[in-house]
Amino acid sequence: MILMRAALLSLALVATLPARGGELATRDRDFLLRGVDAHAAQSAATALQIWQWAEVGYQETQSSALLQKELADAGFTLQPGVAGMPTGFIASAGSGRPVIAILAEFDALPGISQAAVAERQVVDGRNAAHACGHNLFGAGSAAAAIVLKDWLAARGVTGTIRLYGTPAEEGGAGKAYMVRAGLFDDVDVALHWHAGDRNDASQNGSNSNKSGKFRFHGISSHAAGAPDKGRSALDGVEAMDMMANMMREHMPTTARLHYVITRGGAAPNVVPDFAEVFYYVRHPDPRVVQQLWERLTKIAEGAALGTGTTWDVEIIHGAYPLLPNHTLGRVMQASLERVGGVHYDADEAAFAQRIHATLDNPQRGLGSEQAVQPYAPEQHFGSTDVGDVSWTVPTVGLNTATWVPGTSAHSWQAAAAAGMSIGVKGMNNASKALALTAARLYLDPALVKQAREEFLRARGADFVYRPMIGERAPPLDYRK
Repeated sequence: MILMRAALLSLALVATLPARGGELATRDRDFLLRGVDAHAAQSAATALQIWQWAEVGYQETQSSALLQKELADAGFTLQPGVAGMPTGFIASAGSGRPVIAILAEFDALPGISQAAVAERQVVDGRNAAHACGHNLFGAGSAAAAIVLKDWLAARGVTGTIRLYGTPAEEGGAGKAYMVRAGLFDDVDVALHWHAGDRNDASQNGSNSNKSGKFRFHGISSHAAGAPDKGRSALDGVEAMDMMANMMREHMPTTARLHYVITRGGAAPNVVPDFAEVFYYVRHPDPRVVQQLWERLTKIAEGAALGTGTTWDVEIIHGAYPLLPNHTLGRVMQASLERVGGVHYDADEAAFAQRIHATLDNPQRGLGSEQAVQPYAPEQHFGSTDVGDVSWTVPTVGLNTATWVPGTSAHSWQAAAAAGMSIGVKGMNNASKALALTAARLYLDPALVKQAREEFLRARGADFVYRPMIGERAPPLDYRK
């Protein structure tokens, strides 16, 4: 349980770390904040165009190209198609150290569709949406990188800024392939952010996870005329699901298991000779994830044996838990407090009220979007491939209120707000916080050193990175 203990130790360190003093000079702060404001119209256009395209993992051809063009036009050097991913890229500017990376996501979620309106409205012909706000993530990170490039040049500050275009966060683990390829090996600090329903720079833990598609193969026949001749692949899937649900009672309380049947046959009167179920397993410790995965594969084996079918599995992705860094978290908290919260105009307030009325027992009330939450790290149960980055380089992130308070991720309400001005306002605040934080790090080598020291203590001297994805190539067709 080395990784879990390390993550818990890192969470505990927040109570003992001293707050860092010092702020950016007024001229630097004003340059960066005004730069984001000057770029706001371009950022909004980029974010809303990516929202309209709503391209899913590893198919984000237009979204990736748009971000690359924006960065190339701003003077960045582009390295496209990195780590075997056609939509992955790195954009670089400046020179020397420190090397600061900003992560940018841009994939949409399949199986949900929503217009940018305050009631449930499916968009005809579209079966994906930015219900996790990655359209804002990519565009906001690009804006921060561009403004930092200009600031480095104007101030004559030594340092390199890189924007990592990271595809397929939603179950494709694009960042894990970048880490495995060594693309973060010379990075000093990595920054990221995410859409949310609040403004919060607390450095939280997350779950490790692993996913795979279990495929069952049977024998087709006429379901009425020759049922004895058939062996149903769907029976194999359903038997597996039944036993997996029994396993839930005997998992650690912090583990999570979920699945969806992606292929189940085409007609009731044809015994299906192929069926597929897509599983996720999560837990804070990757070792526990692996143990649960081994149990799940035994269940698949038993399901096939009992139904007279055969089976195989394709590992789709795997991710480490987030390793918090509270030295960096304190800096990000100060930057976010300097930027402040999100303030709605009259039309946005009316939109927010209508959205809020649709939420089931919302945990946050309207008006909380104006506040910055106190620094209070905790364990979260979602997963992200940022985790792999965070075990490779000191990493820090934040959330801003791009959604109406009380909105959960992966919902139509989140998709609606991500496609209009409420989302854009939160995105611009994130760009500002990222820019202020990076500038502090460029100007304070001791702060970078302190973050590195905390990172090494939390990770542990014996840590060796072994990717959860194994040796497989990126699953470029996992959403097809």
